[in-house]
Amino acid sequence: MFTALVNRLATPTGAILLLSLILMLYSPAEGQKVRIKDICEFQDKQEVELIGYGLVIGLDGSGDGSGTQFTIQSLSNMMERMGLTVDADKVKVKNVAAVLVTARISSVLKEGTYFDVTVSSIGDAKSLQGGTLLMTPLSDGDGIVRAVAQGPVSIGGFNVSVDDGNRIVNNYTLVGRVPGGAKITNGLEDPGEEEREVYLALRDPDFTTAHRIAERINIKYGMTAYAISSGSVRVVIPDSLMHPLERTEFISDVSQLSVVPDNPARVVINEKTGTIVAGEHVTIEPVAIAHGTITVNIQSVPVISQPQPFSTGETIYTQESRINVDDESARVVHLQRSVYLADIANALNKIGATPRDIIAIFQALKQAGALRSELVIL
Repeated sequence: MFTALVNRLATPTGAILLLSLILMLYSPAEGQKVRIKDICEFQDKQEVELIGYGLVIGLDGSGDGSGTQFTIQSLSNMMERMGLTVDADKVKVKNVAAVLVTARISSVLKEGTYFDVTVSSIGDAKSLQGGTLLMTPLSDGDGIVRAVAQGPVSIGGFNVSVDDGNRIVNNYTLVGRVPGGAKITNGLEDPGEEEREVYLALRDPDFTTAHRIAERINIKYGMTAYAISSGSVRVVIPDSLMHPLERTEFISDVSQLSVVPDNPARVVINEKTGTIVAGEHVTIEPVAIAHGTITVNIQSVPVISQPQPFSTGETIYTQESRINVDDESARVVHLQRSVYLADIANALNKIGATPRDIIAIFQALKQAGALRSELVIL
């Protein structure tokens, strides 16, 4: 019985029916509360992106080729700094790969703190498997060196070549990480713990959500929060909570408060995969939908013409095409103004719409002005 149910839900009609059942269990009127920290970020710290150019050594013949001049030049320059004079024309770099090292740090990380970095090949290396990143300075956008990275590269996969050009590849092997391989040598300036104001930045800016966040904070702490834009809420820390310990506890408590975020009505469609995701506020104006399909079946039938007995003729082989057109009667469904997505799914299920059909229907509804939501096509 369970197997039969699974097989039923695996069909296009069953998939839409399952979507309907799930959506019926959800009432848009009862918004889901989320913590402020899940939809906002505290702007009480500075963050910068770091980048550096380095070399990964110790590769098993999977490094850059001889045509990668910047790798050869980098290796030659490094040898010269170590007191060794080498001829760049004779340098082999098949065990070395040039990489860019990237990371992000914030002002909460102090000098001496270790953090992870990402290593990406920029030459024609085949794999970074088993390599070690040499000491690489990491600079911010102003060119100030903030950290130094070095250590073994972890790629989480492998790339093995066998005879006759066959290869076995698991995961992507030209990008890896050096866990805890970077150390901060020149930390960012901390904004300080004496600031009376902190700002909450909404990840998805919305005026209603910003107002609800400020209102929720003010209910507990009085008039301390102000929604200054759709993407920012200013929070003034009370004088009684300015002690470092109490200030930290206050910010932690604010981040744990729950609100109901408000999102615009939006339907997201991925035509490549046939995926449709609709938000809870999607509505449809009264509209009639006619849905039908035309199936054209073309068959090629062989026709053989044999010559008369004892004649000098040849057997002739031709193809005869037979075309059958099955014009299915259109099925019409009338939709009243609907707020619940389950009603929409049920209506489309009645006319036997597949996911591909639903995509076309949503696009037509938008053009007709009946779909009250933003339509995003990926």
